[in-house]
Amino acid sequence: MHSAQELVTNVITLASLPTVYLRIRDELDAPTGSTSSVAHAISADPAIASSLLRLANSAFYGYGGKIDTISRAVTVLGIQQVHDLVLAISVSGAFSLFAPRHLDMPRFWRGSVMRGLAAREIGRNQGMIGVERLFVIGMLSDIGHLVMHQTVPELALEARTIAAATHEPLHEAERRIVGCDHAEVGAALMAHWRLPTSFVDIVGAQTVPRLGGDYVYEAAMVHVAARIADADQENESSTAAADRMDPTIWTLLEMEPASVRRIRESAELDLAGYTALFFPNLGNERARA
Repeated sequence: MHSAQELVTNVITLASLPTVYLRIRDELDAPTGSTSSVAHAISADPAIASSLLRLANSAFYGYGGKIDTISRAVTVLGIQQVHDLVLAISVSGAFSLFAPRHLDMPRFWRGSVMRGLAAREIGRNQGMIGVERLFVIGMLSDIGHLVMHQTVPELALEARTIAAATHEPLHEAERRIVGCDHAEVGAALMAHWRLPTSFVDIVGAQTVPRLGGDYVYEAAMVHVAARIADADQENESSTAAADRMDPTIWTLLEMEPASVRRIRESAELDLAGYTALFFPNLGNERARA
């Protein structure tokens, strides 16, 4: 049996965050951090700078090509949102060379984007402030599965196969077969990377939101978003997906199960566009497959 920390230890040498992200994080933590120092750090990495400008000028952010420098991007979007976007870009880049057995990477990343979009839409419906951070957390919430399929691929596949055949919750099958589940592994990786506490706690509690402490509400949103993304990939109806969720989730979020369909439809509208923004090479990977 394996622990989450053991799996993360085996993969951290392969997946490290770039220096530019670490510098941005340090600037956010420093009392003297400023927009100019953050912009300078990003500009030192042309690839990340280009990706950030592409995102900032996309139709989804509504600035219509008016953001032509990193300094303006930081000023307009704000340091916090820039941090989160650079984090998403950095994590996808850190895992870009991974080719785990038994895992379709284009499918995985599209599912991850769907999680983020669904989480953000739930947050919007709940009147939550800062829903863009919820998008990034949702998008990164399944990262534990990448680690598991990279480090213990046969066990990860066995757990997924058994869960699909018996309808056992996947995280329970993973704990029984692997020794830990994808939520624990994702949280352990994020803790190792020293990501914000909110990321660690929400991702770690996504399968059992009541364990989310100060972030139980957000963990419940990511929980629902994950179920919506799974339903989307498995061509399951929204009604069936809602019926399989713990009824206490709806009470916690003060949501109606029927709202799943509307949230899913809204997320699906943006799925192709956001996937192309964050993972522009996915189409080429599918063509080569």
